[in-house]
Amino acid sequence: MFVFFRNSYNHTTLAAKPGDEAALIRMARQLPPTLSVIAGMVDLTGFFLLGHIFTAHVTGNLVIASAVAVQGGLTNPVQILAIPVFIVALALVWLITRITGLKGAALVRLLMMVQFLLLASVQVFCVIAAPLSNPHTLLAKVAALTAVSAMACQYAMLRLALPKAISTAVMTGNLTTTVLGVMDTLSCGHPLMSTDDIRLKQSLCLLLGFLLGCVIAAIAILTIGHWAWLLPTTLAAIVAVQPEIGAGDHDVA
Repeated sequence: MFVFFRNSYNHTTLAAKPGDEAALIRMARQLPPTLSVIAGMVDLTGFFLLGHIFTAHVTGNLVIASAVAVQGGLTNPVQILAIPVFIVALALVWLITRITGLKGAALVRLLMMVQFLLLASVQVFCVIAAPLSNPHTLLAKVAALTAVSAMACQYAMLRLALPKAISTAVMTGNLTTTVLGVMDTLSCGHPLMSTDDIRLKQSLCLLLGFLLGCVIAAIAILTIGHWAWLLPTTLAAIVAVQPEIGAGDHDVA
């Protein structure tokens, strides 16, 4: 089974035309910061509007659910369901990629359009359910799981369409890479890590992008309430139309 998965994965993602290789490398370097902003927006908006659900970092839901259980409180079932829903969404994205046979920028466009539709659905659900007043309605729970699926689509897209890109899902890993890389840069001795300057800058950009997304989402929640979902939805639509956003003619210095 592992051999089958590996072979199909390579067939789907790595069979790009030689002329597209440079464009894919630029996209792999330049697109993740934008996706990191989306992740920050979705995570913070979901946490505050959908009953303290981590929609981008789904494993955090297990920590919250466990803490509530220890304290004797009622566990939000969505915090438990987020993990299996995330897994199912990943599997569906893999199937879409396998069936369509798309790769590179074309696959990015398709999967970002899927993410856009999912986030647009979350916005519609929130307008109807008004989760700010009651985040535990059935429709609010559906909205939370839909947002989880949207983020699963984004993470899977990076791995399947741009496998050389740094993941926007492991912010702890990016923070670790950034801090240790900075320490190596500031030290006078031999570096302890093999991370190059480009990867260090990429990790830093992802961290700043996620933080920026959180800040923007917080301001949006305070000013426009559940309409804050429009921001990540709009950004996802822009990337779906033009996945080369930010990928100019020059590589990252």
